[in-house]
Amino acid sequence: MGKRIIISTTNDITTDNRVNKVALLLLSLGYQVHWIGRILPGSSPLNRPYKTTRMRLIFKSGGLFYAEFQVRLFFKLLVHRPGILLSNDLDTLLPNFLIARLLRIPLVYDSHEYFCGVPEIQERWVKKIWLTLERFIFPRLEHIWTVNESIAELYESDYGKRPRVFRNISPIPTVEKVSRTSLGLPEQGFIAINQGSGMNVDRGLEEALEAISGMPDWRLLLVGSGDAIPALKLKVQDKGWSDKVIFIGRVPYATLLQYTRCADVGLSLDKDTNINYRFSLPNKLFDYLHCDVPVVTSKVREVAKIVEEFGIGLTVNPEDIDALKNSITSVVASRKSYCAAMKKAQKSLTWETEQVPLRAFYAQFL
Repeated sequence: MGKRIIISTTNDITTDNRVNKVALLLLSLGYQVHWIGRILPGSSPLNRPYKTTRMRLIFKSGGLFYAEFQVRLFFKLLVHRPGILLSNDLDTLLPNFLIARLLRIPLVYDSHEYFCGVPEIQERWVKKIWLTLERFIFPRLEHIWTVNESIAELYESDYGKRPRVFRNISPIPTVEKVSRTSLGLPEQGFIAINQGSGMNVDRGLEEALEAISGMPDWRLLLVGSGDAIPALKLKVQDKGWSDKVIFIGRVPYATLLQYTRCADVGLSLDKDTNINYRFSLPNKLFDYLHCDVPVVTSKVREVAKIVEEFGIGLTVNPEDIDALKNSITSVVASRKSYCAAMKKAQKSLTWETEQVPLRAFYAQFL
């Protein structure tokens, strides 16, 4: 039997494609993989080739949720006594750090974002708690990964330690393209898609809605979840735009890619309103790329770097609604040339290439 590794996240496992890729890589190396998360109302059933545990918690959000999660996770890790730990993001780090010290086992930390820069924790006392925790633990960590070079630079500036990087590049999809009608989508007209589990405020969804509402023959397809969705639904109802927007909740990754393949343009419109969005590099950019869907994105650094280097779409200020409209129609009008650029980009922006250093890293612990 291989060495047991326990992966922990605060999400419900279902849509975390970054961690799933790592779990599958670990499984292929011969690890016994056990991923611990939590179950949420409406969580989809799981069918994974590795062990999963989703804790049912009393509290769903806020300080009491985090306190309950930390305690429950600590005892889960203690009972299962792994040989190595993989902590994902700061909100799982404390119990992992304590258990790693207690059992004298390796701890790997994967920071999916610049956690203390996320807008959800900018209240002074909340940020102070997380920042205090990070300042205590981060300098004591030996094995650290993150999602891009910009965030690695920030951590190096803060703590004098530079994380290694593997980007959220998705594997080449194996799902076949299906008809729009089989997914309940209109066969006629154009579709702009925005997808993922982080559909939050300041990620350009309001602007995308505003733009598409004024574009004949276009619909906005939103696949996923986030705190901006309820307000968007109310706005659609108030404005009478129900024929312009299609809301699809969280779906399994394979189903998500079927929706992606049906779109004419992919949107990623994060605003530069906080340091975390400024340096974001979302999974969906690579999903669009691998599904041959040209993109319109904001000008945030890491996203714009890829879009402009490989010529797979256009960058725009999402708050300029007319410019956003023009970019969307321009990309579709030149789709053939963008698809040719995407075919070239797909040869280098692959998970198969990105995983090589990660595979070598985890192999050393076996």
